Amino acid sequence: MRIKMSKNVKISILTPTYNRAKLLKNLYNSILKNTRFGLDIEWLIMDDGSTDETKEVVQNFKKDFEIKYFYQENQGKMVAINKLVEQATGDYIIDCDSDDYFTENAFEIMKEAIEKNQNEKDIYGLCFLKFDQNGNNMGDNFKNKKTTMFDLYFKEGETGEKAILFKREIRKKYKHELEHGEKFVTEARMYHKMDEKYKLICISEPIMICEYQDKGYTKNIIKQFKENPFGYYNYFLEILKKDMKGVIFRKRLYAIKHFILFSYLTGNKVNMKCIKNFENKFLVILLYFPGILKSKRFLKKK
Repeated sequence: MRIKMSKNVKISILTPTYNRAKLLKNLYNSILKNTRFGLDIEWLIMDDGSTDETKEVVQNFKKDFEIKYFYQENQGKMVAINKLVEQATGDYIIDCDSDDYFTENAFEIMKEAIEKNQNEKDIYGLCFLKFDQNGNNMGDNFKNKKTTMFDLYFKEGETGEKAILFKREIRKKYKHELEHGEKFVTEARMYHKMDEKYKLICISEPIMICEYQDKGYTKNIIKQFKENPFGYYNYFLEILKKDMKGVIFRKRLYAIKHFILFSYLTGNKVNMKCIKNFENKFLVILLYFPGILKSKRFLKKK
């Protein structure tokens, strides 16, 4: 028997944007369609120094739900999200990039999941699927209902991006940690910190559609690696400090190869004392010199 919520739940949607004025209307319309499901909505937009008509487009949206526009000189997506989290007042918080939008029944799915799992005390959020614009699952359906993001990808073999609806009181305790003035770091670094205390409830239903742009973060991953190596270095170092029991071998190799790459890119010497588990240390030694040669070739890629 489903327990009904005692009050309307408020959702804070966080959107960092940079020169995406033409795409924001898709996201706006998808939110508007979902207002019929009875959730209170606030849409927080951080304009990361756009030079197009982003501000004017946002100002011209009909205020059928709460919209808050903020502006910062270009500091990158992660700083934008950190600032928006501070401003969020919803019971739950979800990130939605400016080139993404919600499915037509996304908020119905979220509402039902919130009602069903509202008594779960040890979770930091609800995890849903993302589809591409052709209706294809960007990863796989979930194998387990309750898990962590680390276990999901490194032990259960999950692939592709997911949409996470965070509990506000927990999400506000964390932020994206940036190194050496860099502008980007993988979201997974923050997720793994949350995993240390909390879990996720996974629901195999899509709530978000992704439409990657040629100049987006995902399309230019090599450029991101080169420009933001210190954040990635610390991310993979933190993985190798974990107990890797149960981690799929190919995921272990993935972490070690990238750790060697970013050690090279940052000029950090490999400190074997920081690496937990004898098997990981052995693999680092085995793969180190081939990894350095591959890293040198990587630097030559445009």
